[in-house]
Amino acid sequence: MAKTQTSYSCNSCGATFTKWSGRCDGCGEWNSIVEDKPLSSGPASKSLGASRGKGLSLTDLSTEEAPPQRTICGMSELDRVLGGGLVPGSAILVGGDPGIGKSTLLLQAAARFSNSGLDTIYISGEEAAAQVRMRAQRLGLTDAPVRLAADTNLRNILTTLDAERPQLAIIDSIQTMWADNVDSAPGSVSQVRAAAHELTTFAKTRGISVVLVGHVTKDGQIAGPRVVEHMVDTVLYFEGERGHQFRILRAVKNRFGPADEIGVFEMTGGGLSEVLNPSALFLSDREEPAPGSVVFAGIEGTRPVLVEFQALVAPSPHSQPRRSVLGWDGGRLAMILAVLEARCGIPFAGLDVYLNVAGGMKVSDPAADLAVAAALLSAREDASLPKDTVVFGEISLSGALRPVGQTENRLKEAQKLGFTSVIAPARSKTGSDPGIGVQKMTDLAGFVGEIFGAG
Repeated sequence: MAKTQTSYSCNSCGATFTKWSGRCDGCGEWNSIVEDKPLSSGPASKSLGASRGKGLSLTDLSTEEAPPQRTICGMSELDRVLGGGLVPGSAILVGGDPGIGKSTLLLQAAARFSNSGLDTIYISGEEAAAQVRMRAQRLGLTDAPVRLAADTNLRNILTTLDAERPQLAIIDSIQTMWADNVDSAPGSVSQVRAAAHELTTFAKTRGISVVLVGHVTKDGQIAGPRVVEHMVDTVLYFEGERGHQFRILRAVKNRFGPADEIGVFEMTGGGLSEVLNPSALFLSDREEPAPGSVVFAGIEGTRPVLVEFQALVAPSPHSQPRRSVLGWDGGRLAMILAVLEARCGIPFAGLDVYLNVAGGMKVSDPAADLAVAAALLSAREDASLPKDTVVFGEISLSGALRPVGQTENRLKEAQKLGFTSVIAPARSKTGSDPGIGVQKMTDLAGFVGEIFGAG
């Protein structure tokens, strides 16, 4: 009989190894590698050719099926991120930093769904039932018909869900679940993988929607093996800065709706409240024009959002100038600085550069390139752009300005908030009558010379 191969995996990044070591080669964490136990043994490990399986029912691509029925909870921001509501039998994974408000969001969502007629069970593995009831009382949700339980034993949870047959089950959190058929500690890669597999399979076979809460690592990724994110239908990240009241719910994967869709919430004393006009909120505290301040018209998912980029450029007392970024990609900032120096002759050597997205927003839209370049130049030249001007466009390594998608939606959002001028790439599709003044630029050098008179 062949000897079973022992495998090991990292609790932080999920990388697998054939032997144990003290440090993970994948993420660099120490003492995070543990032995993986097989989920089952016996007949399942034998050759599949020993017995014949059941034949599959095959269809063609032209088969028409009715779209899935969705349940609307009434929180428009959550419904938007889910793709238009909750799909029966779907598995959803929600991740976020500790204390960011995941449990608060899901408790409010559970109350809304239950008030909409959805039989909902909330199972907490981190808090006692009394603690969850205290939070519900603080949020004013005690009248919602949500059924509550507190347990970490996966077998007990599945037995309860199978007997009660709710329409929605919220598990807080997947890292606390313990499967008694897996010989490893709760929170380990084997336990998380087994619990996620069992709950996802249960959701599909019983038609019950399951929401799993997941912790994140210091790198911002959901802890445990990445296979968990592949198992579920939807992966949501709840983002935000502790010092800001804004919270962003972002869909990074959605089989039933658009990815990268965002929902914006505001943390208040009574829980999370929806922000129906994020652009107005992110720009509400904007003062008079100041050097380094530029408004960017971006697209997050299907929603146009206006945010403010703030830059500060100052002489560096150190031999190695500092580059600090909040809310944007640091590698892309380095690229913009290199293009400004190589194509426009504007050096940033010996200068510290600080870049921030106001309000705690995280921007991934490549159309922010031109807004960042404008903010850097504005800070360096100590010259302000007009207050009623919005900037967007992608910068290539040659210094050319490339058009971006959904230009008309960006213009409409800017016009709605009272902006009268837009700086955009020359080939942008603005329509026959954009309703707002559009100043088109061909390349970055021309933009620098015309707007700042530098270069």
